[in-house]
Amino acid sequence: MRTGDNNLVILTLYIIGITYTFNQMIESIDEQVKIDFNKASVAQQLKEQNLQDTIAISFGGLAKTYPIEKPQSLTINIQNKSQDLAIYVDWDNCAFEEFDGTSKRVIRMSPEITRDLGVFQTPSLIVPGKTLKESVSSESVFQLDTITRTYTATKTSVANVLKWKNSPLKVQRKQFNEFITRKRTFDFSLDLVFRLAETNLGIAQGNKVPPLCIVKCPFTVRKLPWTYALPWNQMR
Repeated sequence: MRTGDNNLVILTLYIIGITYTFNQMIESIDEQVKIDFNKASVAQQLKEQNLQDTIAISFGGLAKTYPIEKPQSLTINIQNKSQDLAIYVDWDNCAFEEFDGTSKRVIRMSPEITRDLGVFQTPSLIVPGKTLKESVSSESVFQLDTITRTYTATKTSVANVLKWKNSPLKVQRKQFNEFITRKRTFDFSLDLVFRLAETNLGIAQGNKVPPLCIVKCPFTVRKLPWTYALPWNQMR
């Protein structure tokens, strides 16, 4: 074999090796997602219920990106902007609406050990001028430890986008692959239920505000390009 042929074979093997290594590197990088909160939608809902000067809702930590299996909870801030109204967050009637339309119970995160997901959750009171900060999750996130018989939030993310990855339905697997290739996004929401009362009447409802209001907090999950996970990416 001539020297030129040897060089061509070596170059070909080198290119194949580099390509294989590069592809393995890409596959080893975490699949990163971004969760966007539709703040304008919440503002419009509050305005329609004449509560824009009573309640403010925001979420912390959404400026960063997450591996596709996270986050397991969301940090919510609920501000009571009124001067004479008590706001109760009715956790037992709040729900996560997943992207496929299914509804899951909201679980308020607690430092205590969780042994039962079905227990009653006491409503949180927000007095005038104060802000409530809580970490909330979905019941679909929790997994039972068969040894300790306790639940931990380790199963999936609150967005639960991985549920269609290995679906028996071809159309659902196809839509998940479209999500991975950034051809579509997934939407989910946190539906909050509030009970409002005049502070001098306690839980008895007054006439100035609706006794109960529901606010849907919509989110969009989008897959980020693999280059976003590189440590030298300035956009991280």
